[in-house]
Amino acid sequence: MIDNLALGLSHGLMMLAAFLLLRRPDLDREPGPHDADADKTRRPDRTSRPDA
Repeated sequence: MIDNLALGLSHGLMMLAAFLLLRRPDLDREPGPHDADADKTRRPDRTSRPDA
C-alpha cells in the first residue's frame, strides 16, 4: 500500500515547481535578433571555464 503522505508530498512539490516555473517572466518574452539582450544570452560564460 502506498503511503498517502509520501504521495501527497511528492505531488505537492511537483505542483509547486510547475507553478513557480510558469510564473517566470522570461517565459513570456522571446528576444529578437536585433535586441540588446539577445547577444547576452548567446555568449558562453567565460568565467566558468579555464583558458586553454
